[in-house]
Amino acid sequence: MKKIKYIIMAFACAVMTGCMGGEDFGFDTDWDAPDTQNAYGNANIKETNVITVAELLQRYVEPMTNANDTVLIKDDVQIKVVVTGNDVEGNIYNEIAVKDATGAVLICIAQGGLYGYLPVGKEILVDLKGLHIGLYGNQPQIGVSYTNSSGKTFPSRMSRVLWQRHFKFVNPSKTEVVEPEEFDVTRMQDANYVKACRGKLMTVKGVKMADADGVKVWASEAEKDAGNGVSRNIRIFKDENDNVGNVPMNGSYGAFVVRSSTYADFAAQVMPVEKINLTGIFTIYANDPGRYGYTWQILLREGSDVGVFHNESGN
Repeated sequence: MKKIKYIIMAFACAVMTGCMGGEDFGFDTDWDAPDTQNAYGNANIKETNVITVAELLQRYVEPMTNANDTVLIKDDVQIKVVVTGNDVEGNIYNEIAVKDATGAVLICIAQGGLYGYLPVGKEILVDLKGLHIGLYGNQPQIGVSYTNSSGKTFPSRMSRVLWQRHFKFVNPSKTEVVEPEEFDVTRMQDANYVKACRGKLMTVKGVKMADADGVKVWASEAEKDAGNGVSRNIRIFKDENDNVGNVPMNGSYGAFVVRSSTYADFAAQVMPVEKINLTGIFTIYANDPGRYGYTWQILLREGSDVGVFHNESGN
């Protein structure tokens, strides 16, 4: 009798569960369209005191005289920005790149899988009061203040809990098309150009990977074992006759590298030996630009950011 009783109870539970949707338990069962509006961010944020990225940088970053510095944002200000880069293939780590019509900035977040709810093209409103903004090697970032063992203080990764309190989706159902700007290699050391472009989604055309030999990959297993990311030098050309415009680190255009994570999905792919176009988030690192110049770093978002170069004749 006990066995029959348990069988009847189990059958009843199965029937009840089958008749009840996930909505009965407070969650959405439409897995093809997850409710990111309610799952992420702070819906209580009201859009007030929105300033542009350019105004944000001018107000808080421009007064800084150190290459590594940070300041607490005490003013009640917000930015409305679109995501241009994330960790979709593991090359960008614990940060997203965002932009508006006036400029770009990085936001540092101690969380993986950011691409899942912050895809490229998603517009967000960021409440900045209580966060830190500053420079890491002259690259503007938003996060929390951190001082490393060398005594350098800069904005670093905020906790995911803190981040969730400081942003909301502007239009959860809409994703914009984001197009990169073309990078002007002749202005690599132009301080005004640097300030205008650092952190932007851009494309540099007709370059070669200096280390490419048909065998070397973006980031090898040996480099992963060492726990290091990899800097790959880029060779830039002045004209269609392949006259080299800069040998990395020594040319008049300054240094230009691709930063490759050993954990990127494309890390084991062989670097192309031909001329290519490279798209990604263009950041800088320069502790003393007056002495050494600016080092430009491209953070590829995914393998498809490496494209085929076509000259003006279409060949």
